[in-house]
Amino acid sequence: MSFLRYCSAVVILLVVSVTATLHTEASRPTSQLGKIEFPTSGSPTTQRHFLRGVAAMHSFWYEEALDEFRRSTATDPDFAMAYWGEAMAHNHPIWREQDVEAARQALEKIGETNRLTSREQAYLNAVRLLYGDGDKRSRDKAYSAAMEKIYRAYPDDLEAACFYALSLLGRGRKSDEGFRLQIRAGAITLDVFQRNPDHPCAAHYTIHAFDHPDLAILALPAARRYARIAPESHHAQHMPSHIFLQLGMWPEAAASSNAGWKESVSWVSREGLPMGLRDYHSLQWLHYMYLQQGRYKKADQLLELKLKNMREVGHDPKAMASGFERRVGRYYERMAAASVVETQRWESAATLEDAPGSPPNKSAQAILTFARGFGAAMQGSPDASRHLATLQALSKSQIDADPFHRPERLDIWELEITAAMHASKGDYDKAIGLVSRAVRMEESLPPPSGPPRIIKPTHELLGEILLRAGRPEEALKRFSTSLMRHPNRVRSLVGAARAARQTGDRAAAADSYSKLLESWVHADDQLTELQEARDFLKRPGAL
Repeated sequence: MSFLRYCSAVVILLVVSVTATLHTEASRPTSQLGKIEFPTSGSPTTQRHFLRGVAAMHSFWYEEALDEFRRSTATDPDFAMAYWGEAMAHNHPIWREQDVEAARQALEKIGETNRLTSREQAYLNAVRLLYGDGDKRSRDKAYSAAMEKIYRAYPDDLEAACFYALSLLGRGRKSDEGFRLQIRAGAITLDVFQRNPDHPCAAHYTIHAFDHPDLAILALPAARRYARIAPESHHAQHMPSHIFLQLGMWPEAAASSNAGWKESVSWVSREGLPMGLRDYHSLQWLHYMYLQQGRYKKADQLLELKLKNMREVGHDPKAMASGFERRVGRYYERMAAASVVETQRWESAATLEDAPGSPPNKSAQAILTFARGFGAAMQGSPDASRHLATLQALSKSQIDADPFHRPERLDIWELEITAAMHASKGDYDKAIGLVSRAVRMEESLPPPSGPPRIIKPTHELLGEILLRAGRPEEALKRFSTSLMRHPNRVRSLVGAARAARQTGDRAAAADSYSKLLESWVHADDQLTELQEARDFLKRPGAL
């Protein structure tokens, strides 16, 4: 049995158990950030703030967590575990962010610790390893090993289980053993979920652990529950969309990201915070989901809102939050590029504007250049060569540091633009060869998570070019692969329907067209693909 199948079998058993627990236990009211137990030597007042801080941290609401830990120490300056919490809030493992200096300053405030329990001492020793000597990777590994010891020494301590699982997820980012660490973390958090279905870490970290095309179904119970566990957290409102998107559940995904966006806007307005703290991550995802639903007008409105916010703020000197940059302009270029690729309004690529008010950013420039070049190439415009040259120059320069950046993406974009240029001239063999190279590159990257970071999935593009070349059987295979990686992705559904129709497989074509209509139940009127699907399904014998 393969490792993936073995792990999946084990996790499925855990999911069944968790699901049974959720059905048998009545949903009971908890705090607005979930229910946790974390006994410390602090007073009842300091403990109340401390628990809220830990709960906020489990939903990655680090700003709120810092406020609560500082309220604890304002009440009792000798409360050591609140300084532990403050230091922990400066470590964002999934986002690969770590403010070492701020965390060390918090730890330096810890005084005499003789009155602490051995368990509390273990937590403090672990966090000191996290911010001790050595590079980040070695410190993260040492901290994870220390948390594993606490997890094993205190089997009833669900916080130890949570923070150990989170350390595994953090270590798994950009790591050769990332998949194994994810599975291990997921098994731990599913156990927490079974023991406390209202624990924010249990649902949240389970979603991160199984945010993978082949594993997402295992986190569906967690995705359905998390927003109810921590309704006050905008991140908790958004996170279920990670699983809903992996499963092609567009209405649920859109509702989730819309809730995350709105909750963040309310929080920022209520607290008078910088606009950059709005959850533009949720806004970008909602934009993509509207595109998948054929709600192009709604998607256009979100892009306009994004541009409006960027113009209002300009180069915001207050874009730093808790030591980390939070620009209003982040994700703009991905939204702009997706607007072109998903709608196939190729002429609009030439009108894409650079991010207003933002400083030059080569990574963003590369994405916009791809969109402009690909749009031009799909129209057969000579401008494609100019954009391709710009992209090639960018790929040879030093792209700005980005924890999620992979240089292979620029190579893929160059191949896709070049292939589209050849296809527009009818040179399909050359185009197919180029995209086939791009497919191999994309398959070497981490599995899809969220809106495609490649912008135009390579299997989908290869299927479209094969279809244009009169090779529908091969095209259908590529669209099928694309749909396995991106379930219910509309462009792949359209391609699969057309390819099946050309091969004479009316049942397969009807199935794809039916799924398209399900996804586009709220789509804009007059979309040509919508009418195409309806016309086909009206024909005798189509179903």
